[in-house]
Amino acid sequence: MPNPSDEKLEGTTFTVYAYAVKAGRPVGTRDVMRGAKLSSPSVAFRHLQKLEAMGLLQKNEYGEYVVKEKANIRGYIWVGRRLVPRMLLYSFVFVGILILEIAVLVIHFSVEDYKFKIFFSLLMIVTAVPLVLFLIEGILLLFKSKRETPTNNT
Repeated sequence: MPNPSDEKLEGTTFTVYAYAVKAGRPVGTRDVMRGAKLSSPSVAFRHLQKLEAMGLLQKNEYGEYVVKEKANIRGYIWVGRRLVPRMLLYSFVFVGILILEIAVLVIHFSVEDYKFKIFFSLLMIVTAVPLVLFLIEGILLLFKSKRETPTNNT
């Protein structure tokens, strides 16, 4: 059986695979053509065959394709049937930490001295910097995966 990690999953093939996983049901060539916005059923069929050869999809007795396994896609994490950029999830962790730091600062603001307030302000800046970086990178990956939705014969 082919190993899914042997070949790269990118471009139109990635879009077709993401559509098949998101559909959560067996998909045919015309369904994929419409869902992945491909130009013809033959283009959809070619990419479905490629995914079958990679071992990610399997053809059932009705000629439709079923997801056989979810591939590990670099830079993304599967959350249910959705692909989410890892960086976006990392930014959510930092949002939680930042909210906790703000809560501690608010609770202790009136009783603590000047040094504590400066320390916590610096701590919040140190947390906010990676939060912003991860958020920007996650959003860029999200837009990149949406831009790869084909509108031509690729």
